[in-house]
Amino acid sequence: MKVMAQMAMVMNLDKCIGCHTCSVTCKQAWTNRTGVEYVWFNNVETRPGVGYPRGYEDQEKWGGGWVRTKRGRLKLRSGGRFTKLAHIFSNPRLPEIHDYYEPWTYEYDTLLSAPQGEHTPVARPMSLLTGKAMQIHWSANWDDNLGGSMETMQDDPVLKQMSESVTAELEQAFMFYLPRICEHCLNPSCVASCPSGAMYKRAEDGIVLVDQDQCRGWRMCVSGCPYKKVYFNHKTGKAEKCTMCYPRLEVGLPTVCSETCVGRLRYLGLVLYDADRVLEAASVEDPTELLAAQRSVLLDPHDPEVIAGAEREGIPRDWIDAAQRSPIWSLISTYEVALPLHPEYRTMPMVWYIPPLSPVVDVVTGSGNDGEDARTLFAAIDRLRIPVEYLAGLFTAGETAPVTAVLQRLAAMRAHMRNVNLGTDQDPRIAESVGMTAAQIEGMYRLLAIAKYEDRYVIPAAHAESARALEETATGCSLDVDGGPGMGGGGRFGSSSGRPMRAAVETFHALRNRQTADKAAGPSQPTRVNLLNWDGNGAPPGLFPPEPGQDGYGDGPEANA
Repeated sequence: MKVMAQMAMVMNLDKCIGCHTCSVTCKQAWTNRTGVEYVWFNNVETRPGVGYPRGYEDQEKWGGGWVRTKRGRLKLRSGGRFTKLAHIFSNPRLPEIHDYYEPWTYEYDTLLSAPQGEHTPVARPMSLLTGKAMQIHWSANWDDNLGGSMETMQDDPVLKQMSESVTAELEQAFMFYLPRICEHCLNPSCVASCPSGAMYKRAEDGIVLVDQDQCRGWRMCVSGCPYKKVYFNHKTGKAEKCTMCYPRLEVGLPTVCSETCVGRLRYLGLVLYDADRVLEAASVEDPTELLAAQRSVLLDPHDPEVIAGAEREGIPRDWIDAAQRSPIWSLISTYEVALPLHPEYRTMPMVWYIPPLSPVVDVVTGSGNDGEDARTLFAAIDRLRIPVEYLAGLFTAGETAPVTAVLQRLAAMRAHMRNVNLGTDQDPRIAESVGMTAAQIEGMYRLLAIAKYEDRYVIPAAHAESARALEETATGCSLDVDGGPGMGGGGRFGSSSGRPMRAAVETFHALRNRQTADKAAGPSQPTRVNLLNWDGNGAPPGLFPPEPGQDGYGDGPEANA
């Protein structure tokens, strides 16, 4: 048993309201540079829909992920090293710009400089790639709220595996939002696809990164990733992807998308896993058994043997403590309500999802019945096959039983907690029907519904003895183009508070001190305030209007002069 640590995320889809705040803040923090205008490390998709890029789940077309051979071994769906060598200068399985979208801005100057006329001037869309006027035909969230569903729903790869009768009635059954980032898989096919070895999985916390110095722009990683979360920077000729905000994690801060999530649906934590069993679990013959196989790879952080194994591998004690308090372990293995996205790709993804119960509750309530009654909800889950079948196509390789079990647990939690809040007699059969106790249901409720900040994000900070390794990692993975990823302020990470520091130092404990500083970076740096990093302490210049009596405002001496 080789114990390793993995930073993982769980998203509660019942809480996502589709506001795209996570996408916008991630865009501003990481991909607001030339060459990545079309790139969204984090995007929110409306399901059913074709996703971003269009039809990314169709692996027969894109060749992403792994497949199991007749001998029981795994191989890349897009081909091995000889296939990649033959196509290294001409990769036929790459999404084109129309599969993403042609990014644009608007000719706003027309609104200001147009002469007075009979008609209101119009700001034409202008391509950010060519600089010419263009017509908008697609974007990263074109399917938002099923806006284009009648035209594109038939192209949803998950729907194509379902019957025509289900497809015809689907838009009347349910709709939900699916936020997506890089899965930071235990068995990443993007890393295995990279000919130059630029993509790697960090041994410290399992985050998958791209070494910008080593990347040669072959783009095999784009084809190899079944989630299409590796992008190509057309200015630098390098691959880029979600970094899970590793500079923030190293100082104990959550990712930007988690920090700014309006619905508080994201959970971050550390899990321990057996690295020696990853390949075995990813190679099980029946795709419907991949969920149980991946759960078996995760280790109980309270087990004395696991603790001893972690210490032998050099995992710090406070990291082990963090794994014991991790909400990820609780949601995946204790309560068993979180599911991986497309386990049939055999990459062992580590961003898991709690499927939404809302579609079932809405249907029950719309029919005039009690949407919180356990018996009614259980019956609706069993009979409402459309959303369960679709959810199974996303999270359990088509097997509906695990999805039904999760939805029943969530329904039991609703019914149980309603009785608790109303002070009525508790029905012990509600918890027993889903194999839980009343205490377990109430513990799951505290985590899913009313968890505090420190319960949702259990992130151990990096250690001083790891500084050298982290410095080398930060240097190789820094996206230092056009001022680097950030808000445009001073420093590599876009914050103008405190004193600017080298990126390698920034990834250590200095980041927390700088983000909470009251003063700006200095006279040589812009005084722009990054609201993502400002903690509310102090009043940086330019953030608030001057107080009365300051700078000619109000009735002070300057105003009366």
